[in-house]
Amino acid sequence: MEKRLKRAPDAEAEVVSLAAGELRVAMDSGVTTVTLNRPTTLNALSFDMLETLAECLDAWEHDDAIETIVLRGAGDRAFCAGGDIRSLYRHVKEGRGTPLRYFEVEYALDQRIHEYPKPITALIDGIVMGGGMGLSQGAALRVVGDRTRMAMPETAIGLFPDVGASFFLSRLPGKLGLYLGLAGPTIGAADALYCGLADIHLGRAAIDDFTPERAQRDGEARLPDAELERLRPAIDEHFSQPGVAAILDSLGREDREPWRAWAATTRAALERYSPTMLEVTFEQLRRGASMPLADCFRMELGLIERCFEQGDFLEGIRALVIDKDNRPRWNPPSLAAVTGESVNRFFDQGKA
Repeated sequence: MEKRLKRAPDAEAEVVSLAAGELRVAMDSGVTTVTLNRPTTLNALSFDMLETLAECLDAWEHDDAIETIVLRGAGDRAFCAGGDIRSLYRHVKEGRGTPLRYFEVEYALDQRIHEYPKPITALIDGIVMGGGMGLSQGAALRVVGDRTRMAMPETAIGLFPDVGASFFLSRLPGKLGLYLGLAGPTIGAADALYCGLADIHLGRAAIDDFTPERAQRDGEARLPDAELERLRPAIDEHFSQPGVAAILDSLGREDREPWRAWAATTRAALERYSPTMLEVTFEQLRRGASMPLADCFRMELGLIERCFEQGDFLEGIRALVIDKDNRPRWNPPSLAAVTGESVNRFFDQGKA
C-alpha cells in the first residue's frame, strides 16, 4: 500500500496520502477520517480507491488505536457521485473486456462496511449517488447536511440500482424503495431522514468540524417539509401495481390535485429510461426484499455481468455521459417488447 506521510501544519493529526492522492487519511485521538479526494470528478470512485480503502479497513479492524472511522468527500459539492463510469466505458471500448473486477471489489467493500465491527460514520453532505450510496448505506451513522442531494439514478443510464440497493431500498417503508429505485429522483436531507436512508442531520459547520461528540449533541433525526411524506399516499398507491407497465398506466390516470404534476413528471421520466432495466429493477427489488445482504450482493454481481452483455448500460453511458446527445437507443426500445424470458436471463447467472 502506497503511503506518503506528512504532519498537518496546524493540527495534531497525522495525514496520510493513499491511492495516488485519491484518498487522504487523518488519524487523531482514535478517530480516523478518510477523505475521498477527487473533487473535480465529484469524488467518483476509481478502482484504486476501492481497493485501497478495502485494504485499510482490513488493517484498521485489528488496530487498537483506531476506535471509529469517518468517511467524507473533498470539496463542497459532493460526498461521492458514484463509480468512475467514464473509465469503465473506456475499458470496454478499448477491447479490454468486461471490468467485472471493479464491481467485485466495490461490492465486497460495501458489504464489509455493513458488517464492520468498528463504528463507521458517513458524512453525506453534497451529492451522493450510486457508489457513494454503497459506501454510506452500510455505515453505523449516516449524516446528511443542508447540501445533501441523494439519488439512485441507475435506470436512467441503462443500469439497475446496485451497491447493495437490493437490500437497502427494498427495506424502506411502503413503496418508497421501489419508487426511488425505478424513477431515481434526487432527494434532500429531510426526505433521506424520512425514508430511512439517513440517521441524523447536522448543519454545515458541524459537518466541516465533525466529531462524534458533536453529532450526538447536535444531530437532528427529523426535519420538516419532507416531500416524500407529502407524496407517500400516491407513491404507495401507484407503485403497488403488479408491474412496470401497470405503474405507468396508474400514474397516467392520476388527476388529483396534490399529486397530478408529480405523477406526470414521474411517468415521463420512466418513459425515458431503459425499458429492460426498469423491468429488471422491479424484479431485483422484489427478490431482494426477502434475501440476506450477502445474497443481495451476489445477485447484483450476476446482474452487472449480464448488463455488459445486454448493452443498455454502455449505451446509456454513451448517450448521457460521453456524447451527451441524451438519445439512448435502448434494446428493445419499448416496455411492450421486453419479455419475461429476457428479464429472467439476468437472474439466471448462478449468482442469485
